[in-house]
Amino acid sequence: MKAFGILDKPLGRYGMIEMNNSLLNKIDSGFWQNKKVFLTGCTGFKGSWLSLILLNLGANLKGYSLEPETQPSLFDICELNKHSFWTIGDIRDKQALEKQLVDFQPEIIIHMAAQALVLRSYENPIETYETNVMGTANLLESCRSVSSVKAILNITTDKCYENKEWSWGYRENDELGGYDPYSSSKACAELITKAFTQSFFNPEKYEQHGICLASARAGNVIGGGDWANNRLIPDAAKSFSEGKELVIRCPASTRPWQHVLEPLRGYLMLCEKMYKEGGNYSGAFNFGPSENNVCTVKEAIDEFVRLWGEDAAFKISDSENSLYEAGLLKLDISKVQKHLGWKPQLNFSETLKITADWYKFFYSGNLTAIKDFTLKQISENL
Repeated sequence: MKAFGILDKPLGRYGMIEMNNSLLNKIDSGFWQNKKVFLTGCTGFKGSWLSLILLNLGANLKGYSLEPETQPSLFDICELNKHSFWTIGDIRDKQALEKQLVDFQPEIIIHMAAQALVLRSYENPIETYETNVMGTANLLESCRSVSSVKAILNITTDKCYENKEWSWGYRENDELGGYDPYSSSKACAELITKAFTQSFFNPEKYEQHGICLASARAGNVIGGGDWANNRLIPDAAKSFSEGKELVIRCPASTRPWQHVLEPLRGYLMLCEKMYKEGGNYSGAFNFGPSENNVCTVKEAIDEFVRLWGEDAAFKISDSENSLYEAGLLKLDISKVQKHLGWKPQLNFSETLKITADWYKFFYSGNLTAIKDFTLKQISENL
């Protein structure tokens, strides 16, 4: 079985993890060896998982992010906070951001830093727009001063689409929009990405500038290590671990449930293509689950309760939700299937089981082994 990767000496205790043989044709582990990768938002939920993967692939990783926002955080419990790859920084600070980019001279940039919560965007819309809109503009403008850059991937969301509540999946060329500040800020980030592509990184002039710019849209990602407020699965795991009854809202809302490792695998595959084939992979790409993974909130929590066991229970809130939330949203993933060969690997039950297993292991109190448990899930499911 081929090795998935070995961390550099500062994290040598992580040792070696191996990839599932059936997935060896998905991520080219050799490609990432010593690649200089700049990752914004490395302390977040998805950013922490991706940091672990990239370090284990042997990438020369530079993280740029604020301190972890939650306690606990996946970044801390996996001891990524002890590694020198990370610099504390705010993407709203263009001068500081550009200095880090110029000093590091990355080849690949993955932009994950964001205010990523719908409900928080209602509470603080200005912060949301400053981070998601101007933060993206700051990054893309700064990249124009860094000659080493070959690929820039901007991670947005499925919520960037103008949600018409229709039953088929949104395609990359469908209308952008957004009811709430978070969704509209991500639509704005997509428009900024498109404008920079057309103005400065035009694929038709790739031989002149040498930079491929793309965006990746994924939705409703779940997995161990997410402790953001008002998130169904993290709230369920915490409630069940404490023997409390979970209260849910919007049970009929339909979501595309996918494990965090699914889109991360897609992002890495896309970055490889962007680096090797340049302007051919410019543009937007959807990464969503299979049709069978599109289920209601109640269906998801019913399955999570079954998997958790131990008298886990929930009830539906009697009070009305005063803030708008999308009722139905799913993605058409035919573009990435055709051009990347990417497709979801985990079905609905597997997605929730892997997530439940992680939280049950964490809440069992065996914190010294949680890092190894997380790496094991990566090796088995990436």
